[in-house]
Amino acid sequence: MSGETTQERYWDDAREGDSCLSPEYLMTAERINAYAELTGDFTPVHVDEAYARTTPFGTRVAHGLFGLSVADGLKTQSEYRFVPGMSLGWTWDFVRPIRIGDVLRVRFTVTGLRRSRSRPGWGIVILPSELINQDGDVVQKGEHRLMIPCRPGSE
Repeated sequence: MSGETTQERYWDDAREGDSCLSPEYLMTAERINAYAELTGDFTPVHVDEAYARTTPFGTRVAHGLFGLSVADGLKTQSEYRFVPGMSLGWTWDFVRPIRIGDVLRVRFTVTGLRRSRSRPGWGIVILPSELINQDGDVVQKGEHRLMIPCRPGSE
């Protein structure tokens, strides 16, 4: 990430249709191994190349939840980002395998905005997102729902 400072947005600053494409993330064998160590998920298709060659993937692939984690991390590195809020959840699909050497980016768009009914001074943002590889193929996709603070004094 560069040394540039990006202005973080309050809920009030978002507009439906706003979109962004994140910086890149290179999927490496070392990163997959580190994820396996962190989570305890040593399923052979992720960590054993000889085994993975016998699967329909033909090679090692990243954990599906690792892809979701990468997508979330890339959003936080993007030029379009919000002041810290709360994640309300994800709906997420694994579309294609993520392979070693894939260069990933996340593309997201604001499609829903509403004030929170339960928490004054906060708003809900809906962000449909796609994790794409270097060929432009969608490897994972879904939607992130966030609760973001409103600009102070805008209630």
